[in-house]
Amino acid sequence: MTVTGARPEQGQLTQINDLSKSAETQRTIEGMIDGLNDYAYEGLSQFFHEDFQWMGNAGCGTKNGLREFLENWVVPFRAAFTDKVCKDEARIVQGEWMAAFGAQVGTHSGEFMGIQPTGKRVEVRYMDFWKVKDGKIVDNWVMVDFPHVMRQLGVDPFNGNGWEKFDSGRRVRPEPPGDDVG
Repeated sequence: MTVTGARPEQGQLTQINDLSKSAETQRTIEGMIDGLNDYAYEGLSQFFHEDFQWMGNAGCGTKNGLREFLENWVVPFRAAFTDKVCKDEARIVQGEWMAAFGAQVGTHSGEFMGIQPTGKRVEVRYMDFWKVKDGKIVDNWVMVDFPHVMRQLGVDPFNGNGWEKFDSGRRVRPEPPGDDVG
């Protein structure tokens, strides 16, 4: 089928993008990630705009401002998965935008999605897109692979109806990262 009529405008959010800001954007995101990995919450405000928005997929929600992000995402996530470390597998930065995907590895030691602690080490895969303005994060679009986490904990959120049943079985991405963070 061919699209007829006017096509939707693509890439609206990145049409205005100061390409000279790439290094500043990368420093901001790297500093923020180091702060989260080091549990240095008090110093995180240096990386976030006062109107910061964190926009996650279903099951994650939306957090408005640094306080909501910390109280309603970081703290509960850390309670569910202790000794967690975030490791980006790939990063791309262009001007005021940065994207990354990777995995967090932690121990399931608190309730998660109604699943009682199992003590299992789990991989929590994610993708992030950040918009940085004047050296501070203003927006963060996030996709966290909660179904993958649930399956590692013995729960199939798709009740056997996941489309993996159509797959050829070949692995199309590298093996997931281990616990190594060095």
